[in-house]
Amino acid sequence: MILLSFDIEEFDMPLEYNGEIPFTEQLSISRTGLQNILRILKDNQIKATFFSTLVFAENNQDLVRQLLSEGHELASHTWFHSEFEEKHLLESRLELEKLFDTKVVGLRMPRMSPVSEDAVSEAGYFYNSSINPTYLPGRYNNFNISRKPFCQKRVWQFPASVSTMLRVPLFWLSFHNFPVWIYKLLSKISLKETGFLNIYFHPWEFADISNPKYKLPAFTFKNTSEEMIHRFDDFIKWAKKNNYQFSTTRDFLEAWTQKSMN
Repeated sequence: MILLSFDIEEFDMPLEYNGEIPFTEQLSISRTGLQNILRILKDNQIKATFFSTLVFAENNQDLVRQLLSEGHELASHTWFHSEFEEKHLLESRLELEKLFDTKVVGLRMPRMSPVSEDAVSEAGYFYNSSINPTYLPGRYNNFNISRKPFCQKRVWQFPASVSTMLRVPLFWLSFHNFPVWIYKLLSKISLKETGFLNIYFHPWEFADISNPKYKLPAFTFKNTSEEMIHRFDDFIKWAKKNNYQFSTTRDFLEAWTQKSMN
């Protein structure tokens, strides 16, 4: 089973590198990327999960309603992408539910940041997909954490997928920078080992982010925009050709938890 997810957010990454980008431009770039993602998913008739900041959702209500109408799952990416308080866990979930009349059960923290699992549980989430079970210098060290879903403080933890050997993360940066055949091979091995592939991307990867004023390192925007659209569509078609199924995170974890209880 392949679980595609997208962190739909303000494109604030240039600010991490002392680049320049006004708020309106952050939103417009992510909006363009989300439109491209929804088109690819619709063309290939597959469902995915979208973790949205409340700020992005409020400013793109038409696209959020569109993704819900097309059968995708809406989950929380908290309130803002670059500012967090624990109260945002509950507040973002409630506001998303109110705005779009849908049940929000999933969480992903911006930048996979650590968070109090007691607070996540108290905020009413069913699952938290904020763990990359690997070591990334300067970010996190989760090398010894399980690669499969596990329950913690009444919340299901759903780690992102990594390779079976050396735990190379199979996230957005790998998708951009690895040769496609290597990424497919690592994905195939991971699928065979765990029974699923949990991978995540961002809408701005599907838009042009090569502007020099952003001051982004080349590895962050390699194979983005049209190249990303082509790669992503090719990956989906490869997966379908190999008879891999796709699901939203919520549906997959509901089935997983039922199986684990039997």
